[in-house]
Amino acid sequence: MEKKRVVVGMSGGVDSSVAAYLLKEQGYEVVGLFMNNWEDDGVCTAADDWDDVRAVCAKLEIPYYSIDFSKQYRDRVFSYFLDEYKNNRTPNPDVLCNREIKFGPFADYARKLGADCIATGHYCDISHDGDHRLLCAADEGKDQTYFLNQVHTEQLRDVIFPLGKMQKGEVRAITQKMGMVTAKKKDSTGICFIGERNFRNFLKSYLPMQAGDIVDLSGRKVGEHIGLAYYTLGQRRGLGIGGVKGIDGDRWYVVEKRLQGNLLVVSCGEGEELLSDGLHGSGINWIGHAPAQQFNCTAKFRYRQKAEPVSVEWSGDDITVHFDKPQRAVTPGQFAVFYDGNRCLGGATIERTFCK
Repeated sequence: MEKKRVVVGMSGGVDSSVAAYLLKEQGYEVVGLFMNNWEDDGVCTAADDWDDVRAVCAKLEIPYYSIDFSKQYRDRVFSYFLDEYKNNRTPNPDVLCNREIKFGPFADYARKLGADCIATGHYCDISHDGDHRLLCAADEGKDQTYFLNQVHTEQLRDVIFPLGKMQKGEVRAITQKMGMVTAKKKDSTGICFIGERNFRNFLKSYLPMQAGDIVDLSGRKVGEHIGLAYYTLGQRRGLGIGGVKGIDGDRWYVVEKRLQGNLLVVSCGEGEELLSDGLHGSGINWIGHAPAQQFNCTAKFRYRQKAEPVSVEWSGDDITVHFDKPQRAVTPGQFAVFYDGNRCLGGATIERTFCK
């Protein structure tokens, strides 16, 4: 029987290195494909990552290619990132990158290379039994289904997630056993185009912002902000409020970004002002068969959060989510991601929250 050809998205990291290794061990004809999603500006680590991809693929004795998706990334992901910040929302470009790049142009190019299957080093699992179902990873602490909530069902056709049933420690142990150059490489965090640089300085070069007053809930000025887009709900660090004590000396945190008057509103204490009882969302994406228009499930409103019980009502592109218990700092622009047990049902963009 002819071997199936699988094209693996190679990032130059530990996880994709092991994904390629495991698939070769399973008898696939493995091809590595490296994506360059950002123009080289001396900060993004693409050049070093490409060197690591070449070394890993050489060790595994598999062919490898590099493809430049920087234009598609700017048009489909970075423009969204900037637009959201212009609207004083907090975006998650990694979610869009999966739908618009990794399971879009990447998959298309992989098929031009003759791919029967496509694989990545994501920590999640998948079932193709009668439907394409996205499942949580065995390693709960590394599960990345949150970042895949906007991938369309059809995009998951012929996709393999080799790390779905593994623990991170097992994965890194394989790289050490194999003597791969990625064995001691740190896990990447955040967004490639920001890299190790200062986030605020990066944003300033694209979005000049208007400074304004920081006020407490009574309207008293307690400081000055550098632009509303640079802050997010619940933020405590980097507010620059000095010499003004809060209640019982507690630290200040952001509770509202008020466009009228260009005010950043802060409070201190236990964070009651950040609690909400539900949310309205848009841009629903269901993975697999859509659920009933009213149902109960669990949901996450940020990565690494424990999934919380909710009730959901949806119609067309709009969704209303009622929380079983109040949630803290649910942030417009982020994603509400829904689960039925270990199955990720999909997600929607958070538009606004409400209280009873």
